[in-house]
Amino acid sequence: MLPIDIRPDQVVNEVLEFNKKIGEGMQNLLKSKEIETGVSPKDPVYTEDKLVLYRYRSPEGVKPGPVPLLVVYALVNRPYMTDIQENRSTIKGLLEAGQDVYLIDWGYPDRSDRYLTMDDYINGYIDDCVDFICEQHGLDAINVLGICQGGAFSLCYASMHPEKVRNLVTMVTPVDFQTPGNLLSKWVQHMDVDLLVNTMGNIPGELMNWTFLSLKPFSLTGQKYINLVDMMDNEDALKNFLRMEKWIFDSPDQAGETFRQFIKDFYQKNAFLNGGCYLGGQEVDLGNLSMPILNIYAQQDHLVPPDASKALKELAGTSDYTELAFPGGHIGIYVSGRAQKEVPPAIGKWLDERV
Repeated sequence: MLPIDIRPDQVVNEVLEFNKKIGEGMQNLLKSKEIETGVSPKDPVYTEDKLVLYRYRSPEGVKPGPVPLLVVYALVNRPYMTDIQENRSTIKGLLEAGQDVYLIDWGYPDRSDRYLTMDDYINGYIDDCVDFICEQHGLDAINVLGICQGGAFSLCYASMHPEKVRNLVTMVTPVDFQTPGNLLSKWVQHMDVDLLVNTMGNIPGELMNWTFLSLKPFSLTGQKYINLVDMMDNEDALKNFLRMEKWIFDSPDQAGETFRQFIKDFYQKNAFLNGGCYLGGQEVDLGNLSMPILNIYAQQDHLVPPDASKALKELAGTSDYTELAFPGGHIGIYVSGRAQKEVPPAIGKWLDERV
């Protein structure tokens, strides 16, 4: 066993450097103001219950294309992850790529929303937003970008209303919910969802959030706060960290009946593959997806493993199917520097080729 070479002067210097970073970090924290949520200018154009539909303003000198793009985010967490800061914004990248971008903000469900179903969200809210945008632009169909659970909702919607979706883009979207490497799926396979929803009503966002953090407990609940010390003396880096922390813990509650059906139909029954998901009395069939599809997945995604997303290729009925693999994780695909350079331009180019 080799001896440990620790010199007293090194220890003293490390302690002094640590204290210096903590001191400067506390000053930076005291100077921090309210952390903004979303940075790209936008306007509310349609509201329904707690839902707000936003339209983003195109950058100066950029003329948007003729077919608008509706972004459908997950019910879990808040959609400003797509627009987290000036230099880390999928929305900004899409705007610069010439897309006319709309986004659904689902708001924060409360007890009055307990009995909202997946049918309410998909054949209700999403369909109403699509109809509104079509009417505003004089179109019969628009482009849709679904993200994570919002991607699963978008697949359901496009399969039931293919005439209203010109092109479909899915990002980190689960299709096969029972792939071998899906730890989240293994956790809920035998969960008594009925007992959970009947007992709690809406599912608390805090419960959902800690479930996700528990998938990688060392890195997500411990190591990142140790690493925080190394950036506390950098005001910009600290603000970036706080933005991410705000988003992580800004977790809306989940409408009980929608949670019940989503977990049972998809995680437990794997309904995209096996059938059995009914919305408004109609069964969801991905074979009805006749429009062009761009499916984007992250190669290091621990929430939606690549195989879970790539299963779409064999199920969709379209002959125009494209996959884009991104070398990153579930969040990195929105916020990493490489993602900013690659993903939004690729989406814009793909859509422009199918106007």
